[in-house]
Amino acid sequence: MQIKEVTDYLESIAPLELQESYDNCGLIVGDTRWEVQGVLVCLDVTEAIVEEAMELGANLIIAHHPVIFQGLKRLTGQNFIQRTVMQALRNDIAIYAIHTNLDNTLLNGVNDKIAQLIGLTDIQALQPKPSFIADKNGMDPKLVGTGLIGYLPSPMAPIRFLHQIKERMAVPCLKYTALPQHKIKKIALCGGAGGFLLKQAIASGSELFLSSDFKYHEYFKADGKIIIADIGHFESERYTIDVLFDLISKKFRTFASHYTKCNTNPIQYL
Repeated sequence: MQIKEVTDYLESIAPLELQESYDNCGLIVGDTRWEVQGVLVCLDVTEAIVEEAMELGANLIIAHHPVIFQGLKRLTGQNFIQRTVMQALRNDIAIYAIHTNLDNTLLNGVNDKIAQLIGLTDIQALQPKPSFIADKNGMDPKLVGTGLIGYLPSPMAPIRFLHQIKERMAVPCLKYTALPQHKIKKIALCGGAGGFLLKQAIASGSELFLSSDFKYHEYFKADGKIIIADIGHFESERYTIDVLFDLISKKFRTFASHYTKCNTNPIQYL
């Protein structure tokens, strides 16, 4: 089976047309005609991830974050990105990224997984996008959008819900703004850095916005209208690996699929 069959399948779920303009999704290193010997699924691609793929006999790495994001002008091994790409090329290992196109896919996407973990129902896109994508068969309807809105099965005290998030998502540290006295039910979320969606979350009537990477002054913008819950970038996206592993392992049986054992979070907690 060629790499193209795997990437075509992934792109039927998260079409490349759904990626943001700044992104770099798709096959980054390698050749779509290579035969797949094994797949390693991860969040970030580092030298350790390439070494893990080599040890496992996997020649296709499927990652959420693109290892080449802003472009490369040289390959001289001066930083981890260059070294990672060089190492992959030397060992005939392909690297594929499925980033904001998966973020913008409502079902089987990053935010859908978070919603399942924290117990939300009746999900819809926080910032909907055009719902038709052109594919080989014509126009294919897709439930797409940035971020997500969902509902708790029954209203919960905010602090209790924050503890539920912390437990179910295995979060070592959670930052949040002032909590109201009343219970909450309507929740907005966005995996990764979602500060740009705060206005939409407030406008939607959501009572809590779960995301990451808020800057200090952005917390003031909650202004008593919504609770901001910041769980960290890696923590908000780590379960994307589960999404990708399940999709690949259930679809393809002709090669081994592996879930990375490397923790690529660059942030340590004390």
